Amino acid sequence: MGLEEKLPAGYALTTVEQVVGLARKSSMWPATFGLACCAIEMMSAGGPDYDIARFGMEKFGATPRQADLMIVAGRVSQKMAPVLRQIYDQMPEPKWVIAMGVCASSGGMFNNYAIVQGVDHIVPVDMYLPGCPPRPEMLLDAVVKLHDKVQNTKLGAHREQEIAETEERMLRRSLPLVDKD
Repeated sequence: MGLEEKLPAGYALTTVEQVVGLARKSSMWPATFGLACCAIEMMSAGGPDYDIARFGMEKFGATPRQADLMIVAGRVSQKMAPVLRQIYDQMPEPKWVIAMGVCASSGGMFNNYAIVQGVDHIVPVDMYLPGCPPRPEMLLDAVVKLHDKVQNTKLGAHREQEIAETEERMLRRSLPLVDKD
């Protein structure tokens, strides 16, 4: 005999966090940052065969001021790194990043001084997408997984507590397993 049974038909119960999460995930606008062959696969995800517009992402804009998702597709050179960071800084909060392809994730086969060995050295990455180049289906899968993360993002004080817990968990993971006495 819960509250749901006493309400008349047509009423739904939810929280503000769930409504905001649904709105954020349903209207995510990506800022494209296609740098190499992965960008071709990213473009094909917007085409009629894969239709990324099904997920509320039909506007692939070139302006960071209206975007809340950055898809870094391809290798990032040392000269391009400051530009990438500047575009990320111009995006409004909240913002998310997908590193598309092995070059964006870890530098790929380009292990030299000219290529950044992972875009996570420049911007925080929320989703890593492996492959060389990754297929459009893989990008759609990463978008769906990111939508789940966005849907369950906390707000306000709950968000600050979630961030603190995540940082503490990551610190514990990076500490050495054996004490040096």
